[in-house]
Amino acid sequence: MRILFMGTPDFAVASLRRLVEDGHEICGVFTQPDKPKNRGMKMTFSPVKEYALTQNLPVYQPVTMKDGTALETCRQLAPELIVVAAYGRILPEELLQVPPYGSINVHSSVLPKYRGAAPINWAILNGEQETGVTIMYMAKELDAGDIIHCLKTPIDPEETAQELTERLALLGAQALAETVDLLQTGKAVRTPQDHSAQTYAPMLSKALSPMDWNCPALALHNQVRGLIPWPCASTVLGGKQVKVFRTELGGKTAAAPGTVVAAGKQGIEVACGDGQTLRITQLQAEGGKRMAAADYLRGHSVQVGV
Repeated sequence: MRILFMGTPDFAVASLRRLVEDGHEICGVFTQPDKPKNRGMKMTFSPVKEYALTQNLPVYQPVTMKDGTALETCRQLAPELIVVAAYGRILPEELLQVPPYGSINVHSSVLPKYRGAAPINWAILNGEQETGVTIMYMAKELDAGDIIHCLKTPIDPEETAQELTERLALLGAQALAETVDLLQTGKAVRTPQDHSAQTYAPMLSKALSPMDWNCPALALHNQVRGLIPWPCASTVLGGKQVKVFRTELGGKTAAAPGTVVAAGKQGIEVACGDGQTLRITQLQAEGGKRMAAADYLRGHSVQVGV
């Protein structure tokens, strides 16, 4: 099939790679414009652009989707199908209607739950035990189109958002390949979403980072997992601000929430609001490197009972 692909981050690369490996004709790749990065502010390509160039695929990076230029490019490319995976842009309805097979989206949740920008993170933050990838027809409303195909997977209790994203990228590629086959063979079925069951997964912000030790231990554990790699959960230890990367559920305690009940080789154990403890096992001080909590304790004083 002749396909126009639109995507930007690593999550989208797996879907584009699968389309290439399955022998589809990729007539073009839309991705976000290059951006300056790091201290040197060197212009960097999106992961999708990097992969597309290795396959000699034509890359387009429209600054806006509103002036008609992207629409005209799309018409000239004449795709049979548009595939979108984490592109990061709202597409005009007129553009979505160009291909005869329509425009479909690879969305990393089991719709209608977790529509929006950060479905993987919010699934973990909210303590979900299962998630998945949904392939749907794109509609004017955000992530509200009819569902074609969905694959589900359990969420491991220790899995971070970064780790789950890598798994869902591959699951999404599989779901996409199966969906394109359904479209080609005329077996694709449109299933309208139950809009009354929708939930929203908004963009993340640093306001989500501070850990409130009055919360239950499990909720804080999920906060740490759900905010990796950005913006990361944070707390104050011994007067120092740190980012928290790994935690383990501990045991029962009568100590007040926020009290350090142990600090040693196993990590830094802190009392939580439900009478349980949470053990910090990996963290990063401001201006420092990510390290085991035991290594952090060698150079920083964290007093038990504080």
